Amino acid sequence: MNGYALGGGFELALACDIRIASENAQLGLTELDLAVIPGAGGTQRLSRVIGKGKALDMILTGEFLLADEAKQLGLVSNVVPQRELFDTAKDKATRIVQKGPLAVQMAKLVVNKGYDADMDTALVIENLAQAVLYGTNDKKEGTQAFLEKRTAAFSGK
Repeated sequence: MNGYALGGGFELALACDIRIASENAQLGLTELDLAVIPGAGGTQRLSRVIGKGKALDMILTGEFLLADEAKQLGLVSNVVPQRELFDTAKDKATRIVQKGPLAVQMAKLVVNKGYDADMDTALVIENLAQAVLYGTNDKKEGTQAFLEKRTAAFSGK
């Protein structure tokens, strides 16, 4: 995120798995100024990330968060100078796509589905996902590449 991320733009960012902001980013949900509410998941995603009280404060007042405060609240994972924003995001994405694609998908699924579940249920979801992954060609390739000290060539199978 760079500069203003307001309303729908901020809601789009809230739907992302990882958020990186430039030091000049300003985030807010200003829909109440138009006599509507954030309707693309903003009320639900924001409250789950920063807590109900702070989310209501932002939504009801329309006040913006600056990048550093967003980081303190866990809303963004990194704040970087504007000139480094694209490279930082690209580096993070590159690191992720080098992982086993099925494992990336399962990790997201397990975190997202387990987050609101009780711990026992969440651990069952995690164990089932792990069991599925252990039978994949990618798991075999990842292990072999590790043993051979080479980069894995994942197939997504």
